[in-house]
Amino acid sequence: MSEEVRRAAEILRRGGLVAFPTETVYGLGADASSAAAVARLYAVKGRPGSHPVIVHFATVEQAFSWAREVPDAARRLAARFWPGPLTLILKRAPHAGDFVTGGQDTIGLRVPAHPAAQALLREFGGPIAAPSANRFGRVSPTCAEHVRQDLGTAVDLVLEGGSSEVGIESTIVDLSRGRAVLLRPGAISPAELEDALGASLAMPDAGAPRASGTLERHYAPKTPLRLVPAHALDAEIARTRGSVAVLAFSRPDERAASWLRMPRDAASYAHRLYAALRELDGAGCAQILVEQPPDEPAWLAVRDRLKRAATPA
Repeated sequence: MSEEVRRAAEILRRGGLVAFPTETVYGLGADASSAAAVARLYAVKGRPGSHPVIVHFATVEQAFSWAREVPDAARRLAARFWPGPLTLILKRAPHAGDFVTGGQDTIGLRVPAHPAAQALLREFGGPIAAPSANRFGRVSPTCAEHVRQDLGTAVDLVLEGGSSEVGIESTIVDLSRGRAVLLRPGAISPAELEDALGASLAMPDAGAPRASGTLERHYAPKTPLRLVPAHALDAEIARTRGSVAVLAFSRPDERAASWLRMPRDAASYAHRLYAALRELDGAGCAQILVEQPPDEPAWLAVRDRLKRAATPA
């Protein structure tokens, strides 16, 4: 066990905040059983109190101990995908406080796979509330330096863990109301989920619980961002007033002040996405134009993040 992990666990026990790597993005961690610690987490992020956080655990057994009902579907998904980039929404246990659930009767549970996250959870010995380690609504961090840029000294310790493998947040499935509902797409595809469940997924309705990262506008850079169909990109660059930054699959166009060329496979694109958006956001341009990804199942999670990032403030 590294000295840094021991130090991080002690900070959490004292009510402090620790940013740590997961396979999805970096999380901002606080003791999930401490109202004061979680309140500080919300304040640092600027997160609305009604917006729940995901609670992280070292083991499946620990995670399910924070739910008062664990349907068979939850056990099937946990057996297949935990530890991993999946969050399950279940009815909360009595000891799960309003301060992590946004006042709802449900709770988001996850068992992360990243070795550093697992080491911290095991050393701490309890659950860690951990939304992404950035200002609320902005682009999530996928390396330790992103956390430092966003939160600076507001975090007591940042655990190093390299670049996040997945690069976008966990898939969220609601199992609190009977049928499995996909609340947020992620690296685990609907097809994989349905194969494990032996049943089809439903889409969110008006009664769906609030969950992390599901607001209309989220994951957004400070620079206004627009999604542009591939066939219209050239014309949009030509008619856009002011300097423009571009995220696209094609080769750079000299009319753009900044241009990043992205991979053509969905997993590599997702891994690169947030670092690319941060780079373009820092280019000082008037707008960011993003070439629309393919309308194919593999790109569902990437399209979700970009659609929310492009929603006007």
